[in-house]
Amino acid sequence: MMNPVYGYGSIDRSMTSPKCLRGVFLLPATALLSGCNTVLMSPSGDLAVRQRDIIIISTVLMLLIIVPVIVLTLVFAWRYRASNKRAIYTPEWDHSTLLELLIWAAPLLIIIALGALTWVSTHKLDPYRPLERIDAKREIPPDTRPLTVQVVAMDWKWLFFYPDLGIATVNELAAPVDRPIRFEITSTTMMNSFFVPALAGQIYAMPGMETKLHAVINKPGIYDGFSANFSGAGFSGMRFKFHGLSADGFDAWVKQVKARGDNLTRDKYEALAQPSEWVPVHYYGDVAPNLYDAILNRCVQPGQTCLKDMMDQPNHPRASRARTGTSESLLADAMCTAQNTVQFASDTRHAPGERLTQ
Repeated sequence: MMNPVYGYGSIDRSMTSPKCLRGVFLLPATALLSGCNTVLMSPSGDLAVRQRDIIIISTVLMLLIIVPVIVLTLVFAWRYRASNKRAIYTPEWDHSTLLELLIWAAPLLIIIALGALTWVSTHKLDPYRPLERIDAKREIPPDTRPLTVQVVAMDWKWLFFYPDLGIATVNELAAPVDRPIRFEITSTTMMNSFFVPALAGQIYAMPGMETKLHAVINKPGIYDGFSANFSGAGFSGMRFKFHGLSADGFDAWVKQVKARGDNLTRDKYEALAQPSEWVPVHYYGDVAPNLYDAILNRCVQPGQTCLKDMMDQPNHPRASRARTGTSESLLADAMCTAQNTVQFASDTRHAPGERLTQ
């Protein structure tokens, strides 16, 4: 039906119907969904594949309850509707042993299955546990040496050390296909999260602490990595590319880093550690000795006492409290507050040239 509209002639009323408008509003959502990346359901690393399988198995087990409940709800609503005179009405019925058995046994069995799955997978997929296989069909050869990568979450970029190769990179990570990788992960200032969905699950990065992740990439390609824990203004730019390369391709990449890279001294690291956003990829062909260890133990600057050495000092205030203090004082030391953070930073410094007391 056409209605006259002043100044515009006529319009079709069907064009403004709720059904038509609903379709118009759904078009942008459809366009957005077309760009979805289901990397969690099609990963390229064995650890991520096993985690994917746990998600699928858990979902199927839960659907064994959810789907029948939804179906029976609809069936009962239809069968016992007011207009159905053939439905048997038994207001005095209150118990059925068979129904009670079915109602309680099925969820109980599913809970047992989920509990067993969780228990086994928690131990088998422990990120601290070295890998036992390359994929479902191949075990790791006994003489295989994992590639060690030391990861530092910074404000707001990622720094990757390759201690066995003497190189480092910013916002770019590479590893050979089918070779185990041992990640050692820490942070500079605040809690963060290291996540390459195609490789493995997320692992937290915390200042003054080190977490670990053992993983392997099974397919060559370029994968997205990012921070999965909000950490401030530059959080959205904490992204990097993970390159899964062949053995020859990885060797060529290492040569490229060494040829094009700078020398990462402690002074250059201090400049790099300053907050910055959307930092481009950068290579370092040479790295100052023990730099990652200094970052982990928060003693990069000259005159700072490393955390690992702090408790060895007999006269250090925290060491003496740890030996003689009460449980209340130890708990107060363990609690992080604005006041004791300043005192902690002061305690970690000693005069230039002063040696630690062993």
